[in-house]
Amino acid sequence: MEKIAADHPTEISISVVSHAQIYLIESLLHDIEEHCKNLSLELIITLNLEEILPFSVADFSFPIRIIRNPKPLGFAANHNQAFSYALGQFFCVMNPDIRLNDDSFPPLLSCLQDSSVGIVAPVVLDEDGKIEDSARYFPTPFKILRKAFGKCKGSDYPIKDRTFFPDWVGGMFMVFRSETFKKLGGFDPRYFLYYEDVDLCARMRLHDYEVVVCPHSKVIHQAQRSSHRNFRYMCWHLKSMMRFFLSPAYLRLQWRKWI
Repeated sequence: MEKIAADHPTEISISVVSHAQIYLIESLLHDIEEHCKNLSLELIITLNLEEILPFSVADFSFPIRIIRNPKPLGFAANHNQAFSYALGQFFCVMNPDIRLNDDSFPPLLSCLQDSSVGIVAPVVLDEDGKIEDSARYFPTPFKILRKAFGKCKGSDYPIKDRTFFPDWVGGMFMVFRSETFKKLGGFDPRYFLYYEDVDLCARMRLHDYEVVVCPHSKVIHQAQRSSHRNFRYMCWHLKSMMRFFLSPAYLRLQWRKWI
């Protein structure tokens, strides 16, 4: 692992995984450099595929750690691995295709001062400034079927000016207290891709933690949506979906509804 060391306590550790997307991460690093000057943070970048860095870690004012995987790992395993190196009081999982127009962290960290909050996420916008459907009700087989036939459209939660508490939030940008992430055991590595975020939010709920979206924090998502175009990704999506529906977490959530 390549790294430069911090000379002060770290407040936030940000984990980003690259699948030959280092050009996106370079843009994200410049966003962080420009907008997050008042934060004590570190970046942990996992290269899931071999690629050459187009920048030097010394070019940035914050510490950057580089993990080079000898073989590709899944979303959950990669971020859990990054967490094992994290020094921050808070742990942030962020996609390479996230862009920042301002410092999105202070409102999120303010939410995490409440010990009942397990996960906080910003409002996610697409490149045109429209709100993405990144906060949802837990999926059910019936709802998936309705969606497949175009019968389930629109957002589950209308975005207003108040903090709200969805069932789950998308894994493109999530922030935790490090102690909470560790307590829950991180992401379930049996999910290679997709539904890791749903599963972790479900387990947070079962441990009586809140999942929160903060409308005072906004980020831009340059979504790739590979599962819509690639058969292999679609298979991973379906496999993860079935794993979740057969998981103890999902069954316990359903049981809670009936007692």
